[in-house]
Amino acid sequence: MILLGRLFELQIIFGVQNRQIAEGNRIKKIVNPAPRGIIFDRNKKPLVRNVPVFRLERSECQNQVSGCFQTISRDEALKIEVQGGQDLDRLRVDVGRDYPFGKSLAHVLGYLGEASQEEVEKGIYQLGDLLGRTGIEQKYEEKLRGQNGGEIFEVDANGNQIREMGKTEPIAGEDLHLTIDVELSRVAFEALEGRSGAVVATEAKTGQVLALVSSPAFDPNKITAGDLVDEKKLFFNRAIGGAYPPGSVFKIVTSAAGIEEGKVNAETTYEDKGFIQIGEYTYTNWYFTQYGRTEGEIDLVKAIKRSTDTFFYKVGEWVGVRRLAAWGKSFGLGRKTEIDLPSESEGLVPDPDWKEETTGERWFLGNTYHFAIGQADLLTTPLQVNMMTSVIANNGKLCQPKILDSSIQPECQDLRLKQETLKLIKEGMKEACLPGGTAWPLFNFQPQVACKTGTAEFGDPQDRTHAWLTAFAPADDPEIVVTVLVEAGGEGSDVAAPIVKKVLEAF
Repeated sequence: MILLGRLFELQIIFGVQNRQIAEGNRIKKIVNPAPRGIIFDRNKKPLVRNVPVFRLERSECQNQVSGCFQTISRDEALKIEVQGGQDLDRLRVDVGRDYPFGKSLAHVLGYLGEASQEEVEKGIYQLGDLLGRTGIEQKYEEKLRGQNGGEIFEVDANGNQIREMGKTEPIAGEDLHLTIDVELSRVAFEALEGRSGAVVATEAKTGQVLALVSSPAFDPNKITAGDLVDEKKLFFNRAIGGAYPPGSVFKIVTSAAGIEEGKVNAETTYEDKGFIQIGEYTYTNWYFTQYGRTEGEIDLVKAIKRSTDTFFYKVGEWVGVRRLAAWGKSFGLGRKTEIDLPSESEGLVPDPDWKEETTGERWFLGNTYHFAIGQADLLTTPLQVNMMTSVIANNGKLCQPKILDSSIQPECQDLRLKQETLKLIKEGMKEACLPGGTAWPLFNFQPQVACKTGTAEFGDPQDRTHAWLTAFAPADDPEIVVTVLVEAGGEGSDVAAPIVKKVLEAF
């Protein structure tokens, strides 16, 4: 009676439920992942390759850093397929990536990583799915990933396939063509020689990005748990996410503000005595500080050529902090460029209101002096400095930088600068790259280069300096704008200029 009662319960009361479970056990679904779209550089050179990735689901998914699946070799996967059993249900084959150019394009391209629990809960991905992390892989994930296909099989009790019951073909992701020049990027990355810093190179007339590298970098082919924990060091994109005092490269903006506001012109001269005394405070010129010498009577062109701090202190005073801040923002500083990459920094253009709200302190003339030479609380990214420079190279147009190549015309804002502004600043930047200027590694470069060096103090005490150099070439008909930052590198002329020279030679 007990056996008959149990039989009645299984067959009649729970019959439908048990039949569904039995049917489910003999049906197996296999996902056929869609090939990701291929990413090409401006010369149609493929920057990534699709490769199969064999992974085995972990029995427990507690380690969120390394994910819920363990990567295994192809031979191990084939062995599991032959043997069958429980491991076969845990086996997963996905489309992964191989990045032939490794670290040199790591921050532009990004890498693939497992979907997080939060992303799975949103219903977009399934546990174990690979998706773009950082760079182009993340920014254009929806275009690149395509649509997965799949197969449904009837299997026996041992998991062996009996017959195919349905099949859907995967749809490949969309290919992307970038403005990046992979060879120029490789040269730029190698020129940094592992030092912390960034190189940005753009087309002068369009803002299209030719090279954007950050060092140190991660290897997208060998992402480890240690790399992910130490995210600040390797994954931090200094070219767009690092905010640094620009130092003397900001004198480009100070010069433009002085001319546009009618405070400086071609006839304006100033007697450099090596320092300016304001009460008990002394503001010196670098030439006086390092060598005890003065420049004498100089005009704007020579002030740019020699990067004379005292001249620009006075220009900042004549223009005024609020107008100087306004001109800094008009040159693209203090806001995101909206480049098509994630994790961009806004930087900071300070003014009296900001200082009072942030620190509760008043703005003094000395703050204006420091601001005028790119110090104080001014912070910029290497990409912003590159855009700022391109305004002069591009005859007053500020173009939005782009990495994805398209037929759409570049978005450029005409700042309507005076011809005198462009002429004088260009002349000063050309002189900076000639004998007697500050950028000695570029003195004999052909064609002629126009440039501005920068040595930005930071830290407390302020005895360390970031090395900057920003340039465009050819000086009379610019094609490329190159900006280099080396963190705590020292003098811009000694450290950043040789890197710019290597990039220009390669271009």
